[in-house]
Amino acid sequence: MTDMLTPVLTDNWDDERAWTLASYEARGGYAGVDAAFAMEPDAVIEAVKESGLRGRGGAGFPTGMKWGFIPQDNPKPKYLVVNADESEPGTCKDIPLMMASPHTLIEGVIISSYAIRAEHAFIYVRGEVLHVIRRLQRAVQEAYLAGHLGANIHGSGYNLDLVVHAGAGAYICGEETALLEGLEGRRGQPRLRPPFPAVAGLYASPTVINNVESIASVPSIINNGADWFASMGTEKSQGYGIFSLSGHVTNPGQYEAPLGITLRELIDLAGGIRSGHELKFWTPGGSSTPLLTPEHLDTPLDFEAVGAAGSMLGTRALQIFDETTCVVRAVLRWTEFYKHESCGKCTPCREGTWWLVQCLTRLEAGQGTEDDLELVLDQCDNILGRSFCALADGAVSPIASSIKYFREEYLAHLTHGGCPFDPTASALFSVEGATA
Repeated sequence: MTDMLTPVLTDNWDDERAWTLASYEARGGYAGVDAAFAMEPDAVIEAVKESGLRGRGGAGFPTGMKWGFIPQDNPKPKYLVVNADESEPGTCKDIPLMMASPHTLIEGVIISSYAIRAEHAFIYVRGEVLHVIRRLQRAVQEAYLAGHLGANIHGSGYNLDLVVHAGAGAYICGEETALLEGLEGRRGQPRLRPPFPAVAGLYASPTVINNVESIASVPSIINNGADWFASMGTEKSQGYGIFSLSGHVTNPGQYEAPLGITLRELIDLAGGIRSGHELKFWTPGGSSTPLLTPEHLDTPLDFEAVGAAGSMLGTRALQIFDETTCVVRAVLRWTEFYKHESCGKCTPCREGTWWLVQCLTRLEAGQGTEDDLELVLDQCDNILGRSFCALADGAVSPIASSIKYFREEYLAHLTHGGCPFDPTASALFSVEGATA
């Protein structure tokens, strides 16, 4: 089974002091910078386009195409912003990447900035992860001292300054325009679009915003070629990715594999579901993606197949839940998170998430009638697609999908006047019973 893994970003994580410049350079680090400097910026963009790299932050938008949107005839400065505000419940790939090998990201920043002709770049990191911020700051310092950053990098005549910015700790700042607001020193709230960041982003200048994993994948593409990257994955979802398995598996952790691998294969790599239990439901891309069930175990984990199954690949945050988990309680906890993290700018999200929590709290306590399920679904329908950003859409996704697959479990709460779930039982709500 291990031949399914494709360690590229994670290949050096177990090296001694992998986070240091000396360790990274010993593996050929920063060779991709010289390879990129030997190319024209447009050729670098074209290579990333041909590789098929799609955004690893959730939406899956083609990275090279996004870079190509930057208007080079605009006289304003160009900026690259790395979105390292990893906040999605269940997502835990960018933080270990930055901790284990920050120079992989920095090299990607240099190549990406060169391609879009930016001379200033920013890494926006979630403020709570102070250990990551300190490690990145030290790695940036090492890169400056070694001549990988600053003026006339590697004698190429190209200049780049890189700033590590600590956010104030808000989930909403994972949304790219709210991130820009925070970076500019304002309250983190999404902007109305258009204009889009490629035209008027940071400081009203052309800006590319990419996820950590997206930028960190660029050096391997330049070093090994677009065809090498495109040879992995599926026809429309090419390359490799870090899959974060958490929850009720024997060995949770990061598994780097080609896109298109199935959850069944990943669970086998992780040692299976914890002993004596069975899979009940799971999230393919964090808590803001619709739930899936064991019937989807063999769905290829790529953008198209997961979408066809009714969910989203998102950040590949695979949260695994066995039969001891109450789906109503799990969904309520997620909804409480989204209510708390709503920035409050728009009414559907600000008011809608509050009301969803009220209704789900009553249902979890066994209060109300079956009609309240239709009320919750009606609320979800009124919220979906009507907010400034995708936070509200993410909040309703697990609710609607859980009612779809586990309606009987919701009704059981009403029948028993509270949560009837007995975690000592082998399977009070099997998937077959829940969807009957």
